[in-house]
Amino acid sequence: MAQESRTPPKAESAAGKWRVFSPAALRFARYTLIRGVALVVTVAIGVYIAVWIANMGGHVDEIRKAEIREAVGVSFRGNPAYRDLTPSEKRKLMDAEIKRQVERLGLDKPFIGRSFAYLANALTLSLGRAERMSSDTGSKQVRSIILERLPATLMLFGTAQVLVFFVGLFIALFLSRRYGSFLDRLSVSLAPMSAAPPWFYGIFLILIFAAIAGILPYGGMLDAPTPETTFGTVLNVVKHMILPLMAWLLSTVAISVYTWRTFFLIHSSEDYVELAKAKGLHSNAIERRYILRPALPTVITQFALTMIYAWQGAIITETVFSWPGLGRMLFQAIGMYEVPVIIGSVVIFAYLLAISVFLLDILYAMVDPRVKLGAKRA
Repeated sequence: MAQESRTPPKAESAAGKWRVFSPAALRFARYTLIRGVALVVTVAIGVYIAVWIANMGGHVDEIRKAEIREAVGVSFRGNPAYRDLTPSEKRKLMDAEIKRQVERLGLDKPFIGRSFAYLANALTLSLGRAERMSSDTGSKQVRSIILERLPATLMLFGTAQVLVFFVGLFIALFLSRRYGSFLDRLSVSLAPMSAAPPWFYGIFLILIFAAIAGILPYGGMLDAPTPETTFGTVLNVVKHMILPLMAWLLSTVAISVYTWRTFFLIHSSEDYVELAKAKGLHSNAIERRYILRPALPTVITQFALTMIYAWQGAIITETVFSWPGLGRMLFQAIGMYEVPVIIGSVVIFAYLLAISVFLLDILYAMVDPRVKLGAKRA
């Protein structure tokens, strides 16, 4: 009888492991690749649309050319060196100077071609230089201008968003266990308060606490002169944050509580929750295992997107309170047709949003057993 050939045990075990894990690994890699490519394409399309909007489809070029012609005309009229020239000679020199500046800025080329160059620079985070704006240190780099304003925005709106999220979440959980009570009906009646934006409440808060009472500052981030000690500076910043935080909470907490309350009430009416109550489980255990756990993907999504929106700031709110953040910077950039700064802000937000969505897709599979990342559909 011929001797049967057998695979060594170690090789057989390795092959078995490869057969078990390889399909899942391939599915995960394929899913990651597809999602990554889709997000890159989405970001590219969004940034390109922002390039066109920020440049008004090329009309900003005409505005910039008109500004160049006006600036050159003013410089020639005020320069005594050109006073003795004839009008034709002066016009010839002016046209040459205008042409030189237009070519230096690339405005002599079609906008459609330059728009793709803007897109490539934006996607590689080569944000370029601003034309009119500058940082407090005098830098014209768009990256420096944005990074200089970023800490102020994160400090104010990161705090505001975290407060709104957790205050709304815990109050909603409390109210979901007391459906129909006085506090529950009160929360529903207060929900329309969120129809007014934060800056609307900010105007009245400034009038009451700054103009009439005089106990809080009108705006800004620090007093002038600034406190000499670090502790004094921290207290001063906190004092300046009180009114913007109050305005933000008044505008957003009520609708946040109403939304989460309704969401938790829907989960509380599920059959498995009623079964857990019939078994005599404690209300805290029911809330933690049967209400919060199924709602965890939505909670994580809302928290992640809330923190991403904190990077944007708020244009009108920061302007009302004279807060030196990204929102006020963007307001100034729009008024000055500062296209590089506008596009730089949009690009950073687009990247943050795309990365957050990508990570959330993977995180869902970890917190929600109903989601199988990369699994084949039946």
